[in-house]
Amino acid sequence: MREYLLTLCITAAVTYLLTGPVRKFAIVAGAMPEIRARDVHREPTPRLGGIAMFFGLCAGLLVADHLTNLNEVFEKSNEPRALLSGAALIWLIGVLDDKFEIDALIKLGGQMIAAGVMVMQGLTILWLPIPGVGNVALTQWQGTLLTVALVVITINAVNFVDGLDGLAAGMVCIAAAAFFLYAYRIWLSYGIEAAAPATLFAAILMGMCLGFLPHNMHPARIFMGDSGSMLIGLVLSAGAISITGQLDPDALALFTGSEKAAVHQTVPVYIPLLLPLTIIAVPAADLVLAIVRRTWRGQSPFAADRGHLHHRLLEIGHSHSRAVLIMYFWSALIAFGALAYSVNSASMWIVLGVVFLSAVGLVLLLLPRFTPRVPLWAQRFVPPRYRRRRRTAEAAVAMEAGAAQEARETAQETGERAPVTAGISGVNGATAIGPRSRFVDRR
Repeated sequence: MREYLLTLCITAAVTYLLTGPVRKFAIVAGAMPEIRARDVHREPTPRLGGIAMFFGLCAGLLVADHLTNLNEVFEKSNEPRALLSGAALIWLIGVLDDKFEIDALIKLGGQMIAAGVMVMQGLTILWLPIPGVGNVALTQWQGTLLTVALVVITINAVNFVDGLDGLAAGMVCIAAAAFFLYAYRIWLSYGIEAAAPATLFAAILMGMCLGFLPHNMHPARIFMGDSGSMLIGLVLSAGAISITGQLDPDALALFTGSEKAAVHQTVPVYIPLLLPLTIIAVPAADLVLAIVRRTWRGQSPFAADRGHLHHRLLEIGHSHSRAVLIMYFWSALIAFGALAYSVNSASMWIVLGVVFLSAVGLVLLLLPRFTPRVPLWAQRFVPPRYRRRRRTAEAAVAMEAGAAQEARETAQETGERAPVTAGISGVNGATAIGPRSRFVDRR
């Protein structure tokens, strides 16, 4: 665990330290597109944040290669090299898109090529464990097709959700954390070394996201761009492919008693192949809804719009930060709910807990629909948005008092008595006694 944490920290540190210089480079290079109709930010913001994330990935792999225990991953498996090759290719495509806005079909072709490069180097799905059936071996073309599809779907799901400051990096970090805990449990509890590459990929991915988030939180100083969103999507898919398609249930059968029981026990990880990913179920749902919505309108599935889930949260009244936190909440609920189910699928408390938290999530979604009335004594303990009415009343009184003061000053300069509104003291003790401008001289 210590070596994984060291790799995570090194990756996060390198990403964090490089993001500042990369931001300056992006400004000089002109990678600051104009504000588009679908954008939420109001000022041009540099992109190319994926450059820092890619070098963080390289630093993490380099450090892991020199650690005693993690070095075995590089000696016994070619998956880290396959990941680096595919990541370099998809990163170059993303950098070109951040600068020159390349066509969507070209990006799709590049994603498929990057997935093919990883397949050629051994990072592919070899068999498909099916609950109730057992281990089903795949032919070469079936494994290749399924691997490429999973990579492309995951990349575009992460890319589609990258619409608010800190949203994509935070959601992928949550998914990577849940995936890391699951893969590490398989490797540590069962001693299955085939789970070690996926555990390493998840740790590095967390470091990439954590290092970039301080620069990307609202208001963001830099965006990751396609060079970052496609990169972290590929790394996340590589971990899922590694542990799902190459972990033999026969090895788990030694601990569970039968192959079918082993397959049933690992269902929370095999479900991602069908959904396609429970660990990023929210971005995947956003991807499906976007494709259906655009196709129904007669548009290209890759045509950008403002119909994503995070855009809808803003439209119904959520603030930018609260919309991001709500998306974090649902991502964590699904990812860690699947993780808890994998640990103890027979516990009813897990199901009840997920149901309760889902109800809490629905309440959070409906917050803009009502404005709670907070007692005066509790005004100081609630966010400012719940003190809006009181501040409005105070502002009206202040404006009225300011107008009266201005009238008094004008009266003193001209030697005339100024009109006074109800409830406001006039000049020389004159006080309004009615709604109109009546004066009583008290001298």
